[in-house]
Amino acid sequence: MDLDNFYALLIDYGIRLLAAILVLVIGLKVIKAIVALVATRLERTEADNTLSPFLVSSLKVLLQILLIISVASMLGVEMTSFIAVLGAVAFAVGLALQGSLANFAGGVLILLLKPFKVGDYIEAAGYGGTVKEIQLFYTMLDTPDNKRIIIPNAVLSNASAVNYNVNPLRRVDFNFGVGYEDDLEKVKSTLQDIAKNHPLALDDPPPQILLGEYGDSAVYFYLRLWCKREDYWTIYFEVLEAAKQRFDQEGINIPYPQHDVHLVGKE
Repeated sequence: MDLDNFYALLIDYGIRLLAAILVLVIGLKVIKAIVALVATRLERTEADNTLSPFLVSSLKVLLQILLIISVASMLGVEMTSFIAVLGAVAFAVGLALQGSLANFAGGVLILLLKPFKVGDYIEAAGYGGTVKEIQLFYTMLDTPDNKRIIIPNAVLSNASAVNYNVNPLRRVDFNFGVGYEDDLEKVKSTLQDIAKNHPLALDDPPPQILLGEYGDSAVYFYLRLWCKREDYWTIYFEVLEAAKQRFDQEGINIPYPQHDVHLVGKE
């Protein structure tokens, strides 16, 4: 190859390289704008806020892959060879990143089966919190004390989960211990009055008051109230406080564990 041909070839590849770099830079900015536009449109159409982040992330990855293929084509890389190499690389990366692929598959399953969605409070994989976001590989929970928990989707898709937001109503269970000497009918009527007068307690299903068990130092009554799920903790704490106040007013004892010690002295 003579010097003139070498310079011509160098200039040709130089121009291709500069063009490819320019396309790459512009393409990344265009992708960023497209992804932002799609995210905005999804928000305006009030699309499922569980599915939207996943779709946006998938679109971004797909567009980036297409951009890389286009840039490689501009540099003179044959598509057949490039795709073959890309497939081999993808296979090798897939073997190295089996966990990540499992997380991706888990994310797809979560979005398809919808055991929970963004905004639900769940307990799963030993954690509890409100679902903040479902991403490609991880699901993020916010705890009641505002800590962020990041759980791999593969774990969530294969673990048992408790979803507290699926049903509109929840049952609130209480366990009250009273003294053996107390009038059982008086205890029942007092608990019935508490349940009847609480504004958040529902009449249908009706409250239940049951004598549950005989303890070592107390008789235990079970009070079961139904309420709307958003009122659960409000009614729980308020009924506990109301029960203590009413028991004091009615002279109903709340026993506590105690031991009688008998000292035997020598005569």
